[in-house]
Amino acid sequence: QVQLVESGGGLVQPGESLRLSCSASGVIFNMYRMGWYRQAPGNTRDLVAAITIGGRTNYADSVKGRFTISRDNAKKTVFLQMNSLKPEDTAVYFCNANRILHDYWGQGTQVTVSS
Repeated sequence: QVQLVESGGGLVQPGESLRLSCSASGVIFNMYRMGWYRQAPGNTRDLVAAITIGGRTNYADSVKGRFTISRDNAKKTVFLQMNSLKPEDTAVYFCNANRILHDYWGQGTQVTVSS
C-alpha cells in the first residue's frame, strides 16, 4: 500500500522559513517524479515544485528563488525548503509521486503565513 506522509507545516510570519518533508512507503521511490502542489481555499491545486528521477527541478514562477525542492532516495523522502514566505503562500501543501500509470497523493499539510 502506497503512503505519502507530509510534515513540517505550520503558522509563520512573513519572511520566515519552513521546511516540508514527505516520506514515502510502498513505492520504489527512485522510480518516481516527486512534486509539491498547493491549494488555497477556492483555488485549484497547482504545482509548486517538482524533481525528476535524475534530480532535474522545476518551479512555479511565484516561488522561484525562494523555494528549493530536494530528494533523498535512500530515505524515500522529498523536501521543500521555503524561505521568505509571503501571505500568498498560505495553502495546503500536497506531496505527489508520479510515474506512468501511477499517481499518488499525500493528505496535505497546512502552511499559514500571517502576521
